[in-house]
Amino acid sequence: MAERVELSISGMTCANCAGRVEKALAGTQGVARASVNLATERASVEGRLGELKPADLLLAVRRAGYDAELLSGDADRDRQILAAEQERIRREAWRVAAASALSAPLLLPMLGAGLPGWLQLALATPVQLVIGARFYRAAWKALRAFAGNMDVLVALGTSAAYLYSLYLLITAPPGAHLYFDASAIVVALVVTGKWLEARAKRSATAAIRALVSLRPARARVQREGEEIDLPASAVAPHDVVVVRPGERLPVDGIVLSGTSTVDEQLLTGESLPVAKTPGDRVTGGSINGNGRLRIEATAVGEQSTLSRIIALVESAQAGKAPVQRLVDRVAAWFVPFVLVVALAAFAGWWLVAGDLAAAVVAAVSVMVIACPCALGLATPTALLAGTGAAARAGILIRDIEALECAHRLDTVVLDKTGTLTEGKPAVTEIIASRIGRTELLRLAAAAQKGSEHPLAQAVLAEAAALELPVLDEFKAFPGQGLTATVGGRRIAVGNRSLMQEWHVGTEAADSQATDTQVADTQVADTQVADTQAAQLGQQAARLEAQGRTVMWIALLEPRPQAVGVIAVADPLKPTAKAAVERLHEMGLATVLLTGDNEQTGAAVAAQLGIQRVIAGAQPEGKEAEVRRLQAQGRCVGMVGDGVNDAPALAAADIGIALGSGADVAMQTAGITLMRGDPRLIAEAIGVSRATYRKIRQGLFWAFIYNVVGMPAAALGMLSPIIAGGAMALSSLSVVSNALRLRSWRPALERGGESR
Repeated sequence: MAERVELSISGMTCANCAGRVEKALAGTQGVARASVNLATERASVEGRLGELKPADLLLAVRRAGYDAELLSGDADRDRQILAAEQERIRREAWRVAAASALSAPLLLPMLGAGLPGWLQLALATPVQLVIGARFYRAAWKALRAFAGNMDVLVALGTSAAYLYSLYLLITAPPGAHLYFDASAIVVALVVTGKWLEARAKRSATAAIRALVSLRPARARVQREGEEIDLPASAVAPHDVVVVRPGERLPVDGIVLSGTSTVDEQLLTGESLPVAKTPGDRVTGGSINGNGRLRIEATAVGEQSTLSRIIALVESAQAGKAPVQRLVDRVAAWFVPFVLVVALAAFAGWWLVAGDLAAAVVAAVSVMVIACPCALGLATPTALLAGTGAAARAGILIRDIEALECAHRLDTVVLDKTGTLTEGKPAVTEIIASRIGRTELLRLAAAAQKGSEHPLAQAVLAEAAALELPVLDEFKAFPGQGLTATVGGRRIAVGNRSLMQEWHVGTEAADSQATDTQVADTQVADTQVADTQAAQLGQQAARLEAQGRTVMWIALLEPRPQAVGVIAVADPLKPTAKAAVERLHEMGLATVLLTGDNEQTGAAVAAQLGIQRVIAGAQPEGKEAEVRRLQAQGRCVGMVGDGVNDAPALAAADIGIALGSGADVAMQTAGITLMRGDPRLIAEAIGVSRATYRKIRQGLFWAFIYNVVGMPAAALGMLSPIIAGGAMALSSLSVVSNALRLRSWRPALERGGESR
């Protein structure tokens, strides 16, 4: 059995840092896999149960030169870590203000105004040695571990400019041009860029903070007749929790008493409050309306729906896409390459051109502009924003692989029952013959009292307002129906096969007199019965062609004869047709996969515009059909909600489960839709496509800054100050572009196409 440990990492500044932490964790005993996310500053470590030792993991991170804290999953502890992150951002703001105030006067010499050398030294020194001390500390840790990162580049570049300026101040005649402005302003720009970057990254993790904030700290529990105020973590399963109007529900549970409406928007994306009455299920973290509810707790702590949602979102955001792994490998060699380019630029300007000042400027500019921050942030920031936007819409993406796969889908296989239909059969038509329509319904419902069969439940629901006669006798015929004595009348309720067993005519050719020596009046009665049976048979055939399930009702005494049919169907969800149309608009092929008969499946497919139907599929058959499509070279997404869909969900390239369905389906799927609205299928694919567009854009801009900037800096076309500004701008532009995903909304909410 596997075990996962989550860590909060502080001190990372670029992709190289994340790679070094990841390597340190992966080399720790008991670790099977480690993944570090620069944007979230989180590490996810997996290993065998009982073999992972948190103390060893923390030590490994600290030896690599960074700090780490264990994420316990406790709501209060997680809030403290989030608060500490916010405090670090506030402290960084003061450093930005101080660096800007001290560096601003150093711009005067660039504008033609004189500034004494000693004053330039006085202004630049605290910026370089105090505010910039963080770069020296981080660079030393990196070099001690025989690694390079952004801090090495910044520390070397600004130190070269500072020391060269100090040398000129001592040895050169008064009035010589100094480069204190380059060292101090670059430090100020980098510090400012990292502060803006941290704020942007915090915005990207807004989804997690919003979910964590849904966890109430306290709960009001009834014990021994009294209401006791307890920490929410102390609530046990089967405790009775009282929730007053306007409060958040602290646990998942079942309403015991009280009626109210519950706002579940942040959990499911459902914008309207949902009415709750005794017997209904409620979810912790949702907001109670204007009623007082008594709830029996069914899931608490890490087993609650909210905790599982948070775990899913965190897992997705902590993961690493395959494209990011490639970027990490590039970043690992990037810093040594930059140092070689900087050394070459220095040597070229000094040895060939004989200009030491230009050599220093070129080398410093190369080291400053080539910071690999943007490369490290392009992918994780887009993933953060994309998964967060999806979570707000009720789309939970389990891992990065699921998000990556979803944008490549070309075929979507749709389960019928519960996915495209309501999953609750209902009576659609009642056709009576020889007796009244109400009487027919009363007889059929009374005969099926106590039955758990979905068709029986549909008939009983239809007859809920009627007074039913007494059920005296009952006998079931599996696969056919039943016979019963109801109110003194013996009847049969079932399919055509059962009717044939009792010699009940379901069409004219089926009805024959059993006694050839019958009286004329009996012959007349038989002819009437045959005519009525033929009419019922025509009606039943029409209903079956529409995909309905038809139940025949017959009186067995004094002579077996059909008295009516009741049609039952699982109605389509109101949004099912729009969902299929949207998938087609996105260029996706659709397949209907159902365990029902071919006639029913074809009828549903015709209503929805689905061209291909696979009917009569059992659970193992559904999996085989998915694999058959994959063998044809298709990238297949399977959508389902039931236990019988789990094998197919697991076999598909990406499984999409409806949150209104079975837990096993949600555990198997890569994407879970928290609402039963099938239109969210297209939205899940849409947000995946939008996220990958941002990843490609971010990587393009991250590379283009370096491809254009490094040669320009080496050729002396950029000053260190401009290089520092470009470096900060590269990270900020990549992060800001990714954060545009935060405004993503499902098309069904905006009435347009998802962007």
